[in-house]
Amino acid sequence: MAQATTRRTSSPRMVALGSFIGTTIEWYDFFLYGSAAALVFGPLFFPSVSPALGLIAAFSTYAVGFLARPLGALVGGHVGDRIGRKAMLVASLLIAGGATALVGVLPTYAGIGVGAPLLLVLLRLAQGFGVGGEWGGAALVSVESAPARRRGFYGSFTQIGVSAGMLMAAGAFTLGQTMLTREQFLSWGWRVPFLASGLLVIVGLLIRVKMSEPESFTRMKQDNKLPERPLVEVMRTQRRPVWLTTGMRLSQNALYYLYTTFGIAYIARSADDTVGLRAVLVASAISLATVPAWAWLSDRWGRRPLYLFGTVASAMFIAPFFLLADTGNPVLITLGMVAGINLFHDAMYGPQAAFFAELFPTNVRYSGASMGYQFGSVLSGGLAPLIASSLLAAGGGKPWLVVGYCLVLSVITGVCAYLAPETFRASTDSTDYAAVAPAAATTRTIEIGELR
Repeated sequence: MAQATTRRTSSPRMVALGSFIGTTIEWYDFFLYGSAAALVFGPLFFPSVSPALGLIAAFSTYAVGFLARPLGALVGGHVGDRIGRKAMLVASLLIAGGATALVGVLPTYAGIGVGAPLLLVLLRLAQGFGVGGEWGGAALVSVESAPARRRGFYGSFTQIGVSAGMLMAAGAFTLGQTMLTREQFLSWGWRVPFLASGLLVIVGLLIRVKMSEPESFTRMKQDNKLPERPLVEVMRTQRRPVWLTTGMRLSQNALYYLYTTFGIAYIARSADDTVGLRAVLVASAISLATVPAWAWLSDRWGRRPLYLFGTVASAMFIAPFFLLADTGNPVLITLGMVAGINLFHDAMYGPQAAFFAELFPTNVRYSGASMGYQFGSVLSGGLAPLIASSLLAAGGGKPWLVVGYCLVLSVITGVCAYLAPETFRASTDSTDYAAVAPAAATTRTIEIGELR
């Protein structure tokens, strides 16, 4: 036991930094596809249909990546809970990064016909599989390695990796559109950001291979306390937290992709193509500060109150966002994007890594947190741009059906957040979920008394 402890050399800060950099690269890959789906994949891979149908077809291939994420979560959870967090983090980075680089050399419909969108779908599946196994490991190593009262803050480094990946992806496309003509960008410029993924993967691997496993997981592995079949154990003993985390993902994830993917296409109806991307750039940059800020607050006030605030405020703001988007005014559009993402969405997203991880015991934490996170992703985020595009068409170009869809998801998320136990003072070094929820409720009462 002591020997294992002395071999552990990664400090909480280094682990958090490693999670941040690796997650940034993987989500750069994933979001890059979303930007391309909104702006170029329609005419390049589905040129024989109308622009509206082309957009729906492009978002359909985008949604396919989310369908593969639960499978990646299941495989990643098994490997992460049986072999180790680090092994799965390295594998997920290679899979997602390799698929992204290959998109950069993929022939378009003009080159090989129907084979082009089919290959695009296959690569998107590989992307989704890799990302599906990524988040759980990156979040867990940050939370499990963090000081007990700063788990929210350290866990947020995984979350800001998502914002940084979006920032890089939107920045790459904005730079390409600014420096190149429309014809040059459609011809070859869109490929450059995808090809750059190969170089980023090398950087991420150099960092991740040096990371150490969290002590709590290492102890359980040495003491033979890890289940032979983590997925079976999760569904036998952890069904409630799996469904709660799935429900808590719905509104948060759907709103983020509606803002950053569907929103780009919606804004392009009333403004220049670059306005939506620039607004996402600004919001993503601000998220580098607001996500850890909300997470830091959750270490002081608890995860649930902030999550509930973000859910309710986001539901109330979605209609005003579309009104601002319809003005075509770049300043108002950017303000709407910043309010929707940084003030309201990030209140849910900042505490999420710690909240989800704390709901599960150590021996099945990778499987449980990944399943809830990714099941919620496929039910909301992956389908949200496709559903929103279809509802927009069904509503005659008016967004009110989209607003109703968001409100339904917000109700589900709000109920699940209300039913979830408070966990911000619970132990994360346990094999028993019963030791998580009641202990969390007790320490929550004590902490409120301390604050008073």
